[in-house]
Amino acid sequence: MLVLSRQRDETIMIGDDVEITIVDIRGDKVRLGITAPRHIQVHRKEVYDAIKRENQQAAGLSPKDVSDVVAKDNPKNGSKQSSENENKPAADPSRSDETRRPR
Repeated sequence: MLVLSRQRDETIMIGDDVEITIVDIRGDKVRLGITAPRHIQVHRKEVYDAIKRENQQAAGLSPKDVSDVVAKDNPKNGSKQSSENENKPAADPSRSDETRRPR
């Protein structure tokens, strides 16, 4: 983990597109301003975890089920199993309509 020190109104760049600015510091709370392209989702970690968990529940999958499916379709193990859904694209839990909010 990279740890950086910043003061109010100073900025950190992530790549060329993501800018994080220290907006305010009050006691032990830091307010961040994040500028990112619309295709990059930005969530607090606890919100991201909840979205992921809800999407897995909605799909009726446990985290182990997801791991099993990935392992079965992994070309490295050489045993891809065919199924009736083989030609259908896999659902991407990070692309749920519920997770997209206008900025």
